[in-house]
Amino acid sequence: MITVSEAASKLGISIDTIRRWEKKGLIKGGRDRRNNRVFDERELQRAHNKYVGGNFEHKFEILKSEKRYGYKSIELFAGAGGLALGLENAGFDHQHLVEFDKYAAGTLKWNRPDWNVMCQDAALVDFTPYGNKVDLVAGGFPCQAFSYAGNQLGFEDARGTLFYELARCIKETQPKIALGENVRGLVVHDNGRTLQTMIGILDGLGYRVAYRVLRAQYLDVPQKRERLFIIGIRKDLDLPIFFPKERDYTVSLREALDGVPDSPYQKYSERKKEILGLVPPGGYWRDLPEDLQREYLKGSYHLSGGKTGMARRLAWDEPSLTLTCAPAQKQTERCHPEETRPLAVREYARLQTFPDEWEFEGSLGAQYKQIGNAVPVNLGYHIGRCLVAMLRKKPEQDMEEAVPVMRIEPVQASLFN
Repeated sequence: MITVSEAASKLGISIDTIRRWEKKGLIKGGRDRRNNRVFDERELQRAHNKYVGGNFEHKFEILKSEKRYGYKSIELFAGAGGLALGLENAGFDHQHLVEFDKYAAGTLKWNRPDWNVMCQDAALVDFTPYGNKVDLVAGGFPCQAFSYAGNQLGFEDARGTLFYELARCIKETQPKIALGENVRGLVVHDNGRTLQTMIGILDGLGYRVAYRVLRAQYLDVPQKRERLFIIGIRKDLDLPIFFPKERDYTVSLREALDGVPDSPYQKYSERKKEILGLVPPGGYWRDLPEDLQREYLKGSYHLSGGKTGMARRLAWDEPSLTLTCAPAQKQTERCHPEETRPLAVREYARLQTFPDEWEFEGSLGAQYKQIGNAVPVNLGYHIGRCLVAMLRKKPEQDMEEAVPVMRIEPVQASLFN
């Protein structure tokens, strides 16, 4: 690992260029023990060879395996189907999907009428009929604000959380593998105690656990999106835990949106359109004249922080910024790189690697919300391939084995009685 200045000198480029590459998600950096920014020398050489010549392009495709292994799964909080479709593309057969939102559940039913979709509160679902009949229980559980309860039950309000419902499903079905997905911020929530408590709960249910934050832009997703994945293996099974290795390329917005079908999009006000029309591709509010900065940001102008999402226009030659539930929201603007408008629904879906034929139910706002909340399909595919490899005990070269973490806090099994 070498420093930014060492890398700049070695490659004959500026420090600003290296920092810009990292900010765009084109290269991967890290921190040393003194919290200084460092880079792998091979990664920098790769980036130099690729980007100095201007070759930003890598083919966009929705990944799918033709092999079927008969592995069965249940998914809670399935949303619009990003993780479910990715797992299916990797070879899983869904036995049961639970989703509370009527529009998201409608999306699942419309696109996959053969899936067993239940539009229901997960707390009201009995999973015992699937006891010892599924290989995987998965869920991107919405993470409420948990309270840490010291050495007691783990969560002060455990029975009111959606993680509890995922854990209850695991207890009732006893799958070989448990998979949880959440925002990367869960790793540091309450100084890490929340995640450690979850690990303790899974340990108490009889699972060895490993977790990792995966960066979607290095896993065939044209979007900078980081998600935490927690994998548990039943302790009576001698199965490894694998995570996908990050690729040495990214997929640009240009590649992802090539040939995208027309679709509706939210509209800007005339004044907002005038102001955003002055922002260059890849730019944001600081690229505006000062008087327009003040007009557009209003009270936020005087607040600290970079406010980098405001008046933000995407760039063709980079992965997209993380998609939110509303592309025209002022704090997290996602303006088209060339046209002065928010990204359209099908463009949003492409950046989450949904196929063009995957249709979304509900109003325009409901469609944006479903897409913005989804796990990117290709990210789900890469995780799914690892789960299949774990069940078969046959890893691929693009996977790496993880060491399970140790249980930190005791968790009483009576929590689930």
